[in-house]
Amino acid sequence: MNLPLFLARRINSDEDKSQKVSRPAIRIATAGVAIGLAVMIISVCVVMGFKHSVRDKVVGFGGNIQVANALTHQTGEEAPILLGDSIQHIIKEEKAVSSLQRYCYRQGVLKTDNDFLGVVLKGIGPEYDTTFISTNIVSGSIPQFSDSTSSNKLLISKYMADKLRLKTGNKVFAYFIDHNGVRPRRFTISGIYQTNLSQYDQLVCFTDLYTAVKLNGWEKGMVSGVELSVTDFEAIDETTLRLSGRISGATDANGATLSVASIRQLNPQIFSWLDLLDMNVWIILALMIVVAGVTIVSGLLIIILERTTMIGILKALGARNDSIRHTFLWFAAFIVGKGLLIGNLLGLGLVVLQKYTGLVRLDPETYYVPTVPVEINLPLILALNVATLAICIFVLVAPSYLISHIHPAKSMRYE
Repeated sequence: MNLPLFLARRINSDEDKSQKVSRPAIRIATAGVAIGLAVMIISVCVVMGFKHSVRDKVVGFGGNIQVANALTHQTGEEAPILLGDSIQHIIKEEKAVSSLQRYCYRQGVLKTDNDFLGVVLKGIGPEYDTTFISTNIVSGSIPQFSDSTSSNKLLISKYMADKLRLKTGNKVFAYFIDHNGVRPRRFTISGIYQTNLSQYDQLVCFTDLYTAVKLNGWEKGMVSGVELSVTDFEAIDETTLRLSGRISGATDANGATLSVASIRQLNPQIFSWLDLLDMNVWIILALMIVVAGVTIVSGLLIIILERTTMIGILKALGARNDSIRHTFLWFAAFIVGKGLLIGNLLGLGLVVLQKYTGLVRLDPETYYVPTVPVEINLPLILALNVATLAICIFVLVAPSYLISHIHPAKSMRYE
């Protein structure tokens, strides 16, 4: 029989109303652990949801990895590459790459009778994964993107539609300037999207690959580059490095030098900002662990002092200090366990409520999302529970040695 565990259960189930000090202390300690864990769960779920929401939007516009002309990556000026079979073979050999999709950029100006707006047309082919666009469509539909014929249809953002007072089905003229002068083109607005990522919503509209290539005056087969999707975003740097070792510096059939860059390298400001959020999470976790640790230590000390007579009796009956210490550590574990249960119910309850109701809203112009995004990661939440339990028990080891300074004769003298 485990005597410390048996005694801890008896103390935990003791409803003696005479324990006027320890009961409130136990409740405060339990509340401290519960609130600390709930705040940690909410913080982690919100930060992960926010990071992944913004990251997915950036990736939706530019893919995980881009293979393009080195001049484009160095200067930002659009230069074509001729995507040959050898380059495609190298890309497809990389197991971490799940798909590749061609794209072509062309700068132009959309003009109505009352206003005009500079935009970047992104031409995409039939192989392009339109899942991201579909989830952000607010009006109309996605046209059939082709690399062989022109549909003269355009997918614009809500920002552009509001700025130019356009609706789905409207006609709009686009003007493109090159060495031959100004080239007009009339498009039909097929759909309107909104991602709330202002730096893209204000510039990018989608059309078919064939149209963008023709507007650039490029030959058939030429594109601005290819976007690669990877199976694991966390390994994107390693995948980029491997591809770069095989592709960067190589030339296409026209002698253009190729370059490989990850979405993190192409958008360093956004991803650096997202990485800073991790520091905020670590600070919150540290503070909440300290709060939980201080409250549980205070509660244990109060309980030990109030149970001084019981400790003295146990010592008089022959109980060793280690055995009594283990009793109170078990008792503290019960308190922490109850706090963890309440904290999980509270934290996960609020996270689930936000996930399915979007109760807390944000300004999308500032935070890129209309509601607070949350992501439930059960392994990470389990790790938080285990870490909180382990740390709380660990910080209780030192205070539990107070028991060794309690003498049986002195503790029972005034009883």
